[in-house]
Amino acid sequence: MVKKELEINSEEQESEIIEGEVAEVVQEAEEESITPEQAALEEIKLLQKELAETQAKTNEYLDGWQRSRAEFANYKKRVERDQADTYQRAAGAVIKRFLEVLDDLDLALKNRPKEGEGADWSNGIELIYRKLLTILENEGVKPMKLLGEPFDPNLHEAISMEPSESVPSGHISDVLKNGYTLGDKVLRPALVRVAQ
Repeated sequence: MVKKELEINSEEQESEIIEGEVAEVVQEAEEESITPEQAALEEIKLLQKELAETQAKTNEYLDGWQRSRAEFANYKKRVERDQADTYQRAAGAVIKRFLEVLDDLDLALKNRPKEGEGADWSNGIELIYRKLLTILENEGVKPMKLLGEPFDPNLHEAISMEPSESVPSGHISDVLKNGYTLGDKVLRPALVRVAQ
């Protein structure tokens, strides 16, 4: 209500100012013996000048509003990107701990007994291994495909180079510890041997 009264008062003040300026133009016209047509032309010029000033202010306000809106949209995108990045880093830190368990299960399965009581237990361990692997894959963790691939220091950590007839030089000949990615980032580089 108060805002409306202020708007009405400001409109009344503007109309009083305009009427006063028009009255001044008419009075000057009478004093200088200007014809009513010339007075009307002066009044039109005055109104056109006011209109141009008002349009300039309007454009300035519109430009400021558009800039503020664009800045807010950019801020919102930046915050969302930062939150996603923070989540991925936090998830990566937790998942790295489970990779050690996954390595231990993998090692146990490579050396498991094929017959006897140990075979039944090893089948249960293999199911647990697969379940853990599935859970990690659902979180975005993917094991790297390594054997025969070219060595990339951004993805792999070489511990030695050895001659190999089956693998070309500069390619991975043996994987000692699997590497994993989370999304497009390396979670853990692979520990490999490289062919000479």
